[in-house]
Amino acid sequence: MATGCRRRWVRESSLDVSPATDHSKQLCAGLPTPHGPDRRSPPLPKAKSVFQRRQNRYYATVIIRQPIRNLLGIIMPRMLILLCCLSTPLFAIQAAGGADAGKPNVLFLFTDDPRADTIAALGNKHIQTPNLDELVRSGFVFHNAYCMGSTMPAVCNPSRHMMHSGMSLFRYDPKQIQGTFGETMKRAGYYTYHESKRGNTPHTYHTAYDKSRYLNDQAERTSGHHGRTAAVHAVKFLKDYDRDQPFFMYIGFAGPHDPRVAAEEWKSLYDPAGLPLPGNYKPVHPFDNGEMVIRDEQLAPWPRTEEVVREHLHDYYACISSIDHNIGRIIAALKETGQFENTIIVFSSDHGLAVGSHGLFGKQSLYEHSMNSPLIFSGPRIPHGESDALCYLFDIFPTVCDLVGAPIPEGIDGKSLVPVIEGKAEGVRDTLFFAYRDVMRAVRQGDWKLIRYPQVNVTQLFNLREDPLELNNLSVSNPEQADRMIELLIKQQDAYDDKQPLVVENPQPAAITVEMINKAAEQAATKKRKAKRRK
Repeated sequence: MATGCRRRWVRESSLDVSPATDHSKQLCAGLPTPHGPDRRSPPLPKAKSVFQRRQNRYYATVIIRQPIRNLLGIIMPRMLILLCCLSTPLFAIQAAGGADAGKPNVLFLFTDDPRADTIAALGNKHIQTPNLDELVRSGFVFHNAYCMGSTMPAVCNPSRHMMHSGMSLFRYDPKQIQGTFGETMKRAGYYTYHESKRGNTPHTYHTAYDKSRYLNDQAERTSGHHGRTAAVHAVKFLKDYDRDQPFFMYIGFAGPHDPRVAAEEWKSLYDPAGLPLPGNYKPVHPFDNGEMVIRDEQLAPWPRTEEVVREHLHDYYACISSIDHNIGRIIAALKETGQFENTIIVFSSDHGLAVGSHGLFGKQSLYEHSMNSPLIFSGPRIPHGESDALCYLFDIFPTVCDLVGAPIPEGIDGKSLVPVIEGKAEGVRDTLFFAYRDVMRAVRQGDWKLIRYPQVNVTQLFNLREDPLELNNLSVSNPEQADRMIELLIKQQDAYDDKQPLVVENPQPAAITVEMINKAAEQAATKKRKAKRRK
């Protein structure tokens, strides 16, 4: 693991203003009253200075000619009184203004659906992301950043609530305003800017921002140019920005979430026939995971053919390249306006996506491809490096606060990753807990990861170091490790207020066939049509 050292962005005043009374006593001690009998004292010897040490401090005794001494006796007390009146508020204003002026700006770029392996510089040589590659090469990368999960099929909704509140899955309050990410940065002296997708996002949290607007999600995703609208608005904001205070910009792109419509400009970057399938590609998931016919899973027919998966990867990669291009436009505006060197840039996504992995297409699972997100910090005083430290997306909030010297709200579940960035700690967590509705629970510690499906009584155990694609289930061959992980999972459930039992009465059959899936999909579609007619 690469390490580095970075100082916090905190300015402290080094002014040491001694009480005025000490100076007045020192300068005026023994001076004759200008209108008194000593007014015409004989002249003193030529002016000289004698320094004497008293109580570990140095005091200057100045011997000067009598007329000057008389004048000082009149002026100095008045000057010292005036300084006492003015100095405190003046220094306070200087300290306050200096602190805001010295803090870095923050640009937080948050995408919708990119997996952790969709950046070229992180090992995917088949995707084109030149601007994100630059952030990787200049910044600090966390390889094990995760969404904790979801209580609903729209995983992006809880993910964004957790990230903005710093709270875990079963603890965040969707009506909270005080102590949220935007409100905390605003209170720390930042001008706060927000633009994000409108659907499945924490609208209440966004009310804390000074400037806030929403994208037209459908229009963005079908425009052919993912990220363009947000970039146009961000560039204009940066070029027009003339405030003295630093800014905090949160830009939540609407893509590459489906419908993934990419212009030929982006599609031409890839030959779908040349795109490799995911290493854990399967035509069908091996058992019923409880979400086999959710909306995302119906984006492609069963079984998943290699050709269909490549077509989806083609659109997926093209949309990501479009977003990368528009991220580059925002970064270029930072450089053009002279703000790049003083801006921390954070990049991440709300979760990943299957796109053919394990026979799935959506993000409604607890596999690595769906819960693992990219996470990059780049900017002033952030060293270049990388870490395998375990972390959650809701750790971003306190980490940014720590990087800029803003107070971290008390009681949040998120933890600052600054000790890892500075090379002072290997990690801030040794265990991660995951949950999806009432159908999946998981726990990870070190190389080991266990996923439990209570509704169908299935357990999976993986060694991620030896099996990063999660293909070899060791729960039967290594029951001791499976039992240990189950015990750990129960402890994590208690720690995060999860009440879901890991064993249920009368579990459903786990076995599944393509025919069963298609029949269930048709039933789900019929149910949806009837619900629309009732409305």
